[in-house]
Amino acid sequence: MKFDEKSVCVLNVGGTRYAFPAEVIRDFPLQRVSRLHTCVTEKEVLEVCDDYDQDRNEFFFDRHAQAFVFIMLYVRSGKLRFVPGVCAISFYSEMLYWGLGSAHLEFCCQRRLDDTGYSEEDLIMRAEENESPSEVEMEQGSGWLEWMRRTFEEPGSSVVAKLLASLSIIFVIVSMVMLCMSTLPDWDTAKQNTVEEHRIVEAVCIGWFTAECVVRFLVAKDKLVFLCQPLNLIDVAAITPYYISMVMSGGTGGLSGVAGVTLRVLRMMRVFWLVKLARHFLGLQTLGLTLRRCRNEMATLAIFLTVATAIYSALAQLLEHGLDPDHRNLDDRSNRGGDYASIPAAAWWAVISMTTVGYGDVYPVTIGGRMLGGLCVVSGIVLLALPITFIYHSFVQCYHELKLRSARYTHTNTH
Repeated sequence: MKFDEKSVCVLNVGGTRYAFPAEVIRDFPLQRVSRLHTCVTEKEVLEVCDDYDQDRNEFFFDRHAQAFVFIMLYVRSGKLRFVPGVCAISFYSEMLYWGLGSAHLEFCCQRRLDDTGYSEEDLIMRAEENESPSEVEMEQGSGWLEWMRRTFEEPGSSVVAKLLASLSIIFVIVSMVMLCMSTLPDWDTAKQNTVEEHRIVEAVCIGWFTAECVVRFLVAKDKLVFLCQPLNLIDVAAITPYYISMVMSGGTGGLSGVAGVTLRVLRMMRVFWLVKLARHFLGLQTLGLTLRRCRNEMATLAIFLTVATAIYSALAQLLEHGLDPDHRNLDDRSNRGGDYASIPAAAWWAVISMTTVGYGDVYPVTIGGRMLGGLCVVSGIVLLALPITFIYHSFVQCYHELKLRSARYTHTNTH
């Protein structure tokens, strides 16, 4: 590497060459380029660029040449805009590669990036996916381990994967049916007559879920990432109670008291098996992706509901109970004032009124309370509708995105 004062460094980006003096490279606005000046060995240089010609002091970057032209315009003028006709996420990937972020974009282009519906974390993750090897390369280099991973993680990847997914769905349905039947009044009598059959079916279901989870963990590329994924955590939370209950009960069901209550709670946690269906159904995947992308909107919705509930419950308690020193609203005919004896008690009425549920178990009897109730219902409709609109549009976008991704993946596997 030649970085003396008189040397000239050449950056070759996608076939386009840029020549700069060495002192310019040292203070270059792009982090990846300025890192070249700190490199001492050729190995360090190749960690920054794709290739290096020592004779010509030329650094090669296998990147989008047109995108780098616009990035160089930012270096010269301080204004960064998207390349016309280039995907916003692809250009954002180029920005991250050269050490730029969304804050460097002009306001109009930031709006375009926001319109994609992705959060900052999602955009970075998708950019990293663009940098990862293609599926074909992965297939060629991984062999049976990659085939196993795709078989268990991607139900539509092959016929074997579809069969395993169908089998998993059957086990989920059977386990849920047994869980529901176990709450019936006549279940204990039926269980005494078929106790061995019941234990066998339950053990087979748990055994399948355990084997599936263990195999998916063994073939995972990154074990730590696997353990941090929500669906995998739910799998562990649904499987573990069975083994804990077996240890606590000692193979029998005669526990009582706190131990018995704990055992029943652990067994009821098996309802989380239903979440496993998200691996196989597009609708549940869309719901999860929408909730993940709409964290801010969901927080806004919760804030709206909390603030309005606090205001209306305080006013309802005042109108229905606080202004009635003789407690005339507590007579045998109505007995409504007791429902507003405190602000926490009135908060239940405020929540069911704002969400327009209106069970009818709590309602105001004074004129002021009824007027407040009408205002509570109308304002609840308006406050809840505002963030729900954004959530709806995000849901539609996520559904079409996952549907197109699934169709494209199916088309790739059939050709």
